[in-house]
Amino acid sequence: MSDTNTFHEGVIMIRGKGTGFVNHPDLTEDIIIERENLGFALDGDIVKVELKKKVPGKRQEGAVVAVVKAAYRELIGVIKEKKVEGKSVFFFLPDNLRLHIKPLVPTATPNDLGMKVVVEITSWTQSLLDPIAAITETIGHAGDHETEMQAIIRSGGFSKEFPESVQKAAQELFATKEKIFADAIADPKRRDIRGITTMTIDPVDAKDFDDALSCQVLSNGNIEVGIHIADVSHYVRDHDGIDEEARERATSVYLVDRVIPMLPEILSNDLFSLRPNEDRLSFSAIFELTPDARIVNEWYGQTIMHSDKRFSYEEAQEVLTTQNGPYLAELNILMDLGRKLRQKRYAAGAIAFESSEIKFELDERGAPVRVFKKERVETMLMIEDFMLLANREVATHIYNLSKNSGKDLAFVYRIHDTPNPDKVEELGLFLRAIGYEFETHKGTVKATTINKLLKEVAGKPEENLIKTASIRTMAKAVYSTKNIGHFGLAFKFYTHFTSPIRRYPDLMSHRMLRKHLDGSFIGPKEVAEYERMSIKSSQREMEAVTAERDSIKFKQVEYLMNKIGETFTGVITGVTDWGIYVQESTCLADGMVRLASIKSDYFTHEASQYRIKGQKTGKVYRLGDTVTVKLIAADKEARQLDFELVA
Repeated sequence: MSDTNTFHEGVIMIRGKGTGFVNHPDLTEDIIIERENLGFALDGDIVKVELKKKVPGKRQEGAVVAVVKAAYRELIGVIKEKKVEGKSVFFFLPDNLRLHIKPLVPTATPNDLGMKVVVEITSWTQSLLDPIAAITETIGHAGDHETEMQAIIRSGGFSKEFPESVQKAAQELFATKEKIFADAIADPKRRDIRGITTMTIDPVDAKDFDDALSCQVLSNGNIEVGIHIADVSHYVRDHDGIDEEARERATSVYLVDRVIPMLPEILSNDLFSLRPNEDRLSFSAIFELTPDARIVNEWYGQTIMHSDKRFSYEEAQEVLTTQNGPYLAELNILMDLGRKLRQKRYAAGAIAFESSEIKFELDERGAPVRVFKKERVETMLMIEDFMLLANREVATHIYNLSKNSGKDLAFVYRIHDTPNPDKVEELGLFLRAIGYEFETHKGTVKATTINKLLKEVAGKPEENLIKTASIRTMAKAVYSTKNIGHFGLAFKFYTHFTSPIRRYPDLMSHRMLRKHLDGSFIGPKEVAEYERMSIKSSQREMEAVTAERDSIKFKQVEYLMNKIGETFTGVITGVTDWGIYVQESTCLADGMVRLASIKSDYFTHEASQYRIKGQKTGKVYRLGDTVTVKLIAADKEARQLDFELVA
């Protein structure tokens, strides 16, 4: 690396007790930044880093010299008390465990203890000392349902409420819907497909319908399948007020009890939503498929559609299972084609990751009264098959347009890099240690090897553990204007086109596809903006996933609080020097068994074997083992569970 590359800007991730990592495109590993070199950076900040002189054989080190853009305007957590020289000192403990600071709050009082609060840093003069902060808002009592949900939303920088100007713009858009629709119908480029049988198939509680399928058998025996997506880009124009807010949000967020939408609900749940028995504007990918699911013709463009039926996944599945009900012929054709598309995808090397999801039934106060694993019916897979088809073929179409025109046409892709070689070897070591064959070659692994493993563990107690370990080996899928393909799906070209109501990159892909279909040029300035938005959307997606997981974790602990003293079956998911982590089977919650709590023997951690071993008895507990545990403590505020080993 030349001397001119001494400085680098990037997003910092801070882990553990304060070790920072910043990605650098020219380095195979992230730049490492030790605690004393973090400066005033917090996790998620965009920072300027000075690279230190490289030591051979060691990772590239750096030091933060400036925070370019702070990730947090406000911090959310609880006020705690500690004694210093006999006096009470109040400090702030962030909910976000990735924040390594614990600011002092000199203006706090005993009344603030046990409250969830918002603070702002008012003074931070020495980077190695904790800053001073002041309470700007009290959200409510820590542990209360609404308080915790609001804290999760605010911590991620999300908001249920839209600015007044955006609400007004949405109302105005809705008020002029008839004129907008009439103008759209008059557009000769827009195809009218209202005469073709069309349906939506979604979760039973869905309110925004992004996508619909149409199906008709052609005279030559082939099948025309249309994948019709809400035409959000026709209504929401680049850089208007609604668009600017959608850019900031970048995604809808799904918590256990609510949705934080990307677009105002009058638009997402009504005007844009492909509701049954109503004419709607859509953007379509229409394919002529042979009975063996081979594409022989394709068409992309804006359409006018009419959904004849709104199915839930379960309703459509019931029609298929009983072979009785509305639109049986169309559902049979779609299911048959979906299965064939799926088969081809797996044969080409797509990885079949399908993890268990849990759902909570809440009472009127928001307390969980029942927890259950979501049943994955085949109609869910069928819809996924056609959405993947549309996403792949739209991206492939752009590539073909580029090739035929001799130009490098801009687009937003959903990309997924090959797994990190070190992580692949680590996964191989772990799997072989617990008795599974897993063939790797110099840090590379074939998708077929991963699929073989997933089939082997299906239905076994350690299935979730091995799936989770395999997923952690994978790179994260992100958005980019630079295509490198999608490893997990085994697609050379892939985009997100099918959910513009709830994902901003899909809205971008609609706009770009429309320009390419019209032969319009997308200049370098626009491409740079699309790339910035791709990076931001990837970041917001990660923050949304964190919020969703946090809401689930909180409800898992709350559900189990009334079950202290009860025993559970679980699987060991982590082994450390201080204890083992166990995922119990009722609601897939993770808790810890501290080694000090195991009275039968003195256990030591054997890291290379992924196990703990008793010194007197030789008893071994290994990663992936099924164990029986007793729940001895549940801390709702910290979202932590403590178990005791029974067997």
